[in-house]
Amino acid sequence: MKSRLEEKYLTEVMPQLKAKLGYKNIMQVPKLEKIVVSIGLGEAIQDAKALEAAGRDLAAITGQRPITTRAKRSISAFKLRAGMPIGMMVTLRGKRMYDFFDKLVNVVLPRFRDFRGVSRDSFDGRGNYNLGMKEQIVFPEIEYDKVDKIRGLEVTIVTTAKSDDEARTLLELMGMPFRRA
Repeated sequence: MKSRLEEKYLTEVMPQLKAKLGYKNIMQVPKLEKIVVSIGLGEAIQDAKALEAAGRDLAAITGQRPITTRAKRSISAFKLRAGMPIGMMVTLRGKRMYDFFDKLVNVVLPRFRDFRGVSRDSFDGRGNYNLGMKEQIVFPEIEYDKVDKIRGLEVTIVTTAKSDDEARTLLELMGMPFRRA
């Protein structure tokens, strides 16, 4: 069973992209590869329960159990040792990825106050898009009363596009509300 957005990609977006970008084969057309949702937790150094709470929030948001990310190096100024847990992340692929993208575009982003669209400049040069959010409570799955602390999170949309322009076109056709230039 395909998700609504995946169906839209296959029937509407892919043929438009193929024509617009001048590809001869549909396998060349850019598509969503994965979505990575992560929370950085600097406070986890002092408070081990912060990881638990963030993991619960991330699992509710994505529908998948998060993994703990650990520090690669020691930084004495932050009292950080290599191997200490400092964040949580989830990688979404397939149906869950399309469902999450659909929810992000149609439910979550419009819930921001004074929302006028997302930035057009948050591409990394390789066709991937990064979106930072200041609070996790904009997701409908999060119960405001049960949140111990407001945390930001990062959403990275990884595409197979060769350039930022191709990726921007793909995301626009899939419904991403970009700010007017």
